[in-house]
Amino acid sequence: MEYVSRVPGPPLDGLIDDLYYLEGVPPYSRLLLPAAPAPLLIVNLGVPFLVRAGTDIGDVEYADGCVVAMPTRAWEFGYPTPTRSVGVHFRPWGLAPFIPMPAAELSDRPATVEQVWGRPAVAQLRDRLIAANAPHGMLMLLEEELVRRLRPVDGLDLVGRMGSAIAETGGAVPIGDLDVASRPSSTYVAKRFKEIVGVTPKRLARSYRFTATVLAIDVAAPIDWADVAARAGYFDQAHFVHEFREFTGLTPTRYVEVRLRFLREHPDHALEGWPLPAE
Repeated sequence: MEYVSRVPGPPLDGLIDDLYYLEGVPPYSRLLLPAAPAPLLIVNLGVPFLVRAGTDIGDVEYADGCVVAMPTRAWEFGYPTPTRSVGVHFRPWGLAPFIPMPAAELSDRPATVEQVWGRPAVAQLRDRLIAANAPHGMLMLLEEELVRRLRPVDGLDLVGRMGSAIAETGGAVPIGDLDVASRPSSTYVAKRFKEIVGVTPKRLARSYRFTATVLAIDVAAPIDWADVAARAGYFDQAHFVHEFREFTGLTPTRYVEVRLRFLREHPDHALEGWPLPAE
């Protein structure tokens, strides 16, 4: 697969980690995406793809793409073969200035891009992206579209500062210990986090802590799970296993098995690192 990434400049750099272009044959027709502190927007330029956002929800087809705020549980992505799209990896607070609804409404409930931006606007954007053809030109067009749609959001600066502080500590520092200047009441902070991020500050910290823990695991070496849990701040291993299943949909042992399968079958793949085979 071809994967091209672009880090945006101001004023988007504090809201977005990167914009990307993806084209080719996916490693698996279905991928499992563990929950991570990363809202996502995908503009689909090919055949519709499928999303399953929970065990109690069936596959939903997305033709023009999808938008999802910060997920709190694993979800499945069904790629067509071949696939072609552009997308945005937002920081947890970064999606809010581009959507007309509270982020909590899109947490674990992906919307189509049409539902968020409207059919005429999405059709025009897709036509322009396809006409641009080259990946870098597409990403510049997408960045321009996002700059044009950028709108002010009450409390965004505060949530961004707190979110950045949580990210810098990997979610390991208690929320009350964060040094954020002129922080207002906890009630106001929690309300703005739910509106802008979709979850509370405590839940965001959990997501960062878990993601850092999982990415630090060397699946090719023997793993002492009690040590992994302790180093991540989980004093109860049963709690660690419960949270592992909540974020990935898998037990720790099964996670290692499917991660090793990806590494074995598709070494150095563009998507290796977070998605897992769901087949």
